[in-house]
Amino acid sequence: MYAPRVFVSMIGALTVFAVVTYFLNGSLTSTLIQTAICAVLIQIGYFLAVVFLIWRKERERGKKAAEVLQSANDDKPGSNSHRLDRPGHFNR
Repeated sequence: MYAPRVFVSMIGALTVFAVVTYFLNGSLTSTLIQTAICAVLIQIGYFLAVVFLIWRKERERGKKAAEVLQSANDDKPGSNSHRLDRPGHFNR
């Protein structure tokens, strides 16, 4: 989510919302209050979307770390992995 694009889109949506609300109500005070409430709701939605994206990325990172840890445990001596599959020293 690119923040400047979100803010420009938010301003556009709020402008359209304010114009439509003014034509429906005919009251400037009511329009300003409802537009401010709408702006707060949009910001809450944007914040929750960013938190969700961060949570999802952390969950993927945790799964990847668990896979790396599992593969490291599989490479321990005594496991079923073959010695030739692992890099090591070459004796010449």
